[in-house]
Amino acid sequence: MRATVVAAIAAFAALGVSLAVGAAGHADAVTGGAAFGLPQNAVPTRGAPVGTAPSEIVVTGGGSARVQAGGLPAGGLAAAVDAGWAATTAARAGIPTRAMIAYAGAALVLATEQPDCGLGWNTLAALGDVESDHGRHGGSTVGGDGAVEPPIIGPSLDGGAFASIGDSDGGVWDDDATWDHAVGPFQFIPDTWRAWGTDAGGDGHADPQNIDDSALAAARYLCASGSLASAQGWRAAVFSYNHDDAYVDRVAAVANGYADRTS
Repeated sequence: MRATVVAAIAAFAALGVSLAVGAAGHADAVTGGAAFGLPQNAVPTRGAPVGTAPSEIVVTGGGSARVQAGGLPAGGLAAAVDAGWAATTAARAGIPTRAMIAYAGAALVLATEQPDCGLGWNTLAALGDVESDHGRHGGSTVGGDGAVEPPIIGPSLDGGAFASIGDSDGGVWDDDATWDHAVGPFQFIPDTWRAWGTDAGGDGHADPQNIDDSALAAARYLCASGSLASAQGWRAAVFSYNHDDAYVDRVAAVANGYADRTS
């Protein structure tokens, strides 16, 4: 875990439990955001929230996108993303290349499935950073197939530091048949994974410990809130992921940082 991350965020997430510390507090409201009641410096400023990875750069194939009708790429999520673009952008952003491929691929799939959503790869990257340091929490690594090893399992939701959520998966995903734990690089609660889990790699298995599967599930979860093209819509979507305004502020700041470093 990163040296700067010293504790789990205290707020319980409807979707998962963040492994990283949230922002210290809310910024003061400004008149420019008064229509939405937005805190200062907490709203991405360049689109959705700061622009989607351009399909003409990310998608390869001689001008024809390698994304099938219905959204899922032929050969899995990673097949839709140009390796050169991913490596260059990842280096500029300070994100592991394999994680960048998952974030960009999921954004491309949603651009096909739900073009009005306006989800940017940098929003997914910001979530991946805050939730698990891009799958590196606790010394874990992301393999070439997107699998996270060793598995990332959050704290027990036993009513102590976090909400009380009894076991919903028989311990299949979190190795605990008594209490649930948030799992994987995007920290899904098992019951939520049951509803939103997806196979993004084409292996016939929806695995929350696979960064492709979990990134696409998170993308669809966010877009279920509606369009992320406005500041209000973007904040509502991220708030649905974790019901904590300080968390939303932190994700926005990280997303903007990625946009600034890669624009």
